[in-house]
Amino acid sequence: MGQLQTLSDQLERARSQYDAATTQLAHIQRELRENRYELQVEKHNLKVSQATIAARLRAMYSTNQESTLEVILGAHSLDEVITGLDNAKSIASVDAGILAQVKQFKSAIKRSGDRLKSANEQQTRVVAERASAKHEIESKIAQGQALYASLQGEIEKLVAAQQAHQAALRRAAQARLQEEQEQVKAQASQDVVGASAATPDDDTIAPPPTHSNVVGYALSQIGVPYVWGGATPGVGFDCSGLVMWAYAQVGVSLPHSSYAMWNYGVPVAEDQLEPGDILFFDALGHVGLYIGNGEFVEAPHTGADVQISSLSGGWYAASYVGARRIL
Repeated sequence: MGQLQTLSDQLERARSQYDAATTQLAHIQRELRENRYELQVEKHNLKVSQATIAARLRAMYSTNQESTLEVILGAHSLDEVITGLDNAKSIASVDAGILAQVKQFKSAIKRSGDRLKSANEQQTRVVAERASAKHEIESKIAQGQALYASLQGEIEKLVAAQQAHQAALRRAAQARLQEEQEQVKAQASQDVVGASAATPDDDTIAPPPTHSNVVGYALSQIGVPYVWGGATPGVGFDCSGLVMWAYAQVGVSLPHSSYAMWNYGVPVAEDQLEPGDILFFDALGHVGLYIGNGEFVEAPHTGADVQISSLSGGWYAASYVGARRIL
C-alpha cells in the first residue's frame, strides 16, 4: 500500500511539472509570434529607409560632389557607403535623420534576431522537459497499474477478511442483544413492581426496552457504504444519518446532525453505557451507536462502510466526548 501511495505522490509531481512546462511553452510561443512580427516590421522599415538612402545617393552622384563620389565609388556595398559618408563627415549632403533610422532599424533587427534565437532555444528545452514529464507520467501510471494488479489478490483477501470479521462481530452483538432481551423479559415476569428506571444515584435513567431494537436496525446496515449526507439504506449513510435512521425505525425522531443530537436525551457515564446510547467523538463531529461489550456501530468516513468499531480503539478513545441516552 505504501508503494502505491509513493507512486501516487510521484505521479502528482510529474503532472505538476507537465502542467508548468505546458504553461511556459504557451508563453514562449506567444513571445515567438510577437518577436517574428516585430522582426518583419523592422525589416520592412529598414528596406524603406535603404531605398530612400539609395535614391539620395543617386542624386548626390549626379551632382558630382567630389568627396561624396569618392565614397560611393570606393564602396562595395550600401553599408560601406553609409559608413563612409559618416566617417567622411559628408552627412550634410544626406538626410542625417534617414541615416539614423537605418542604424536604428539594423540594431533593432539584431536584437529581435537574438531574442528569437533565445526563445527558440528555450522552446526546444521546454518541449524536451514537457516530453520527459509526459513520459514519467505514463511510466508511473504503468507502474501503478502493475503494482495494483500484483496486490489485487492481497487487497481482495484483506477486504474479505474485514467483511468476515464484521460479520462475526455482528453475530456476536445480535446474540448478546437476544440474551439481554430474554433476561429483561424474565426479570419483568418475576418483578411485580417492575425494573427501576433510574440508577441508585437517580441521575441516569435506564433506556427503554425498544432501544435494543434500535441497535438491531443499525446492525442490519453493516456493509452499506458511507455517503456524506446519506440517511437511507438505498443511498448510504453518514454518521448522524445512520443513528437518525435507526431511531426512526422505532418511532423516535432525531435531527440529522451530530451537534444537534448532543442536545437530546440525558448524559450517560462511560461505565454506565447501554445498547442504544449515542456516542460522541471529535468535538461532537462524529457519532456512533453503542451495542455493548465496549463496541459501537458507525458510518466512519468516505471510502468505508457501516461497521462495528471498538470504543477502546486509539482514535476513538482519544477523541471520545461523551454519550447521550434517548428516552
